[in-house]
Amino acid sequence: MVALEDLQRTVGRVAESVGPVVVGVGHRSAIGSGVVVAPGKVLTNAHNIRRDEVTVTFNDGRTATGRADGVDAEGDLAVLSVDTADAPAITWPESPNGLGIGAPVLALSNPGGRGLRVTFGLVSGTERTFRGPRGHRITGSLEHTAPLLPGSSGGPTVDAGGNFLGINTNRLGEGFYLAIPADSDLRRQVDALSKGDSPARPRLGVALAPSDVAKNLRRAVGLPEAEGLLIRGVEDDGPAAQAGLREGDLILEAAGRATVDVDELQAALQVSSAGSPLDIKFLRGTEERSVTVTPAA
Repeated sequence: MVALEDLQRTVGRVAESVGPVVVGVGHRSAIGSGVVVAPGKVLTNAHNIRRDEVTVTFNDGRTATGRADGVDAEGDLAVLSVDTADAPAITWPESPNGLGIGAPVLALSNPGGRGLRVTFGLVSGTERTFRGPRGHRITGSLEHTAPLLPGSSGGPTVDAGGNFLGINTNRLGEGFYLAIPADSDLRRQVDALSKGDSPARPRLGVALAPSDVAKNLRRAVGLPEAEGLLIRGVEDDGPAAQAGLREGDLILEAAGRATVDVDELQAALQVSSAGSPLDIKFLRGTEERSVTVTPAA
């Protein structure tokens, strides 16, 4: 019982000290959470931002309209400008937290302004990698077991002392969650986004299926298996569409680099940069073709 009472006191203390920096983002079906990182600035996940303006709900129930300063869709981060009034800002760690597996953590959220939630869990992994909303690889994440409701992404994870550990971003399922660590890299990203410096990564404007899925889908329609990325969707008037690529095409190479997985295609895009022509070899059915695409930012 003593241990449970200590845990109750810890959760209550963190809710009181950190709760005021946690906000709700959005309303109705499109909801998320966020954290005040500086006067007038809220950090959240990019996938929580669906429009130019978004409703931000503070711990005391006050609402205000937030506008995105900068958005990193690939890294799933966004900074909003909003009237934070007297809401405090979270304190950034002065040095790496150094938490290992088994360390206790607490996750806070305010899903769409529906009230503060604080849950308890343990660090289950460090330096984990996952893919963001557009397939970009995000590394160095903190994996933990503090349960999170839908709409909790964008809220902070802290240690038992209320120290900022990371921003909750990805639900793995089966009770595991990932947070982007609150380290010097994240702070630099937040500073840049706050100034309106959104990264302009080159893109083709396609939705892709990985090689293993592509093989199964081609086999299902009687086509021979091949290593590559299957185009599942093409953005209207996007770079791929303008170059003539279609849904069902299988990308084999980009800039002479075999595209066995999405990382290979992204590496080719990074080398080419936005506005520079990119040679792509692909299969349409059983016919091998080539096309030049000019990626957009």
